[in-house]
Amino acid sequence: MNSRIFNFSAGPAVMPAPVLERAREELLSLGGAGMSVMEMSHRSPEFEAVLHKAEAGLRELLGLPANYRVLFTYGGATMQFSMVPMNLLGGGHADYITTGAWGEKAIAEARRFGPVNEIFTTRESGFRSVPANDELAFSGDAAYVHYCSNETIDGVEFHYDLEAGGIPVVCDASSNILSRPIDVSKYALIYAGAQKNIGPSGVAVVIIRDDLLERIPDGLPQLLDYRTYASADSMPNTPNTWGIYLIGLVTDWLSEQGGLAAIAERNREKARLLYEAIDASDGFYRGHAEREARSLMNVTFRLPSEELEERFCTEAERRGMSGLRGHRSVGGVRASIYNAFPREGVTALVEFMSEFRDANG
Repeated sequence: MNSRIFNFSAGPAVMPAPVLERAREELLSLGGAGMSVMEMSHRSPEFEAVLHKAEAGLRELLGLPANYRVLFTYGGATMQFSMVPMNLLGGGHADYITTGAWGEKAIAEARRFGPVNEIFTTRESGFRSVPANDELAFSGDAAYVHYCSNETIDGVEFHYDLEAGGIPVVCDASSNILSRPIDVSKYALIYAGAQKNIGPSGVAVVIIRDDLLERIPDGLPQLLDYRTYASADSMPNTPNTWGIYLIGLVTDWLSEQGGLAAIAERNREKARLLYEAIDASDGFYRGHAEREARSLMNVTFRLPSEELEERFCTEAERRGMSGLRGHRSVGGVRASIYNAFPREGVTALVEFMSEFRDANG
């Protein structure tokens, strides 16, 4: 068997090893069915059990109230940039907060469907921070307010649940969902691409409060209408059966780790080790985000030159540490340390950072 590397990729990201091992064991026959989950009918009792297990796992971990639906959809978070305004604008306008590249993509797409107010942005300062809740001035009659709770490219994160004074809050939580407890009651809709902390690529999860379903306009394309998924148990057509199966295994694994409070403590410790190494380097490594906005999921930093950054990533790969190059749009170095990323990998990176600085500083 080939040895496993330390995978720092931003997504698709590292999966828990016990999940992969369980999936391997059940690949040819799921639960004695004599066939793989990828082969069985999505209308079969066997797959309905898989679907409901995945939903129940998410509900338990997030503490979802009964008036929230869990929908499994397609197109990743990017399709939600369109679905949210299509379903929720309703002829009105929305407020958007832009703290990074994904927030920019979301607002650009929303403007195709109606008027949007960008009520706060950190664009001019290079997306290094997030606002405090009391810095935000919402439009009193906004249909909703949208923000991205963790920006993977820039490495900035909201460390609180945004409150908007009664305006429905919509959150793109793709890269930090399930990484810590949240107060779901403060949100009207949460969406996330699965490929960071929930499961594999190809599935998106939408958590929507029931009352929002009642305001969706008629006439939307069937598969772009949240009501379609809500009324069909997320199966208006054949869903990503393999992806949903793996989500159920991931939620089992998280529960076995002690739930979101326990995984949050591990995530804080991993991030602390890495940020301390950056801060103790006398400027050889320079963190991108301001300290109070530092992401616990995506640690972004620079070296003295692009040449050194390339050498750093190349040498790290030789040592079994992959995926450290920053996003192509910004460069630099990015270490993504999601839930399943092991502490040993962070320790290995910190040791390498010290050696590399000694040799090149």
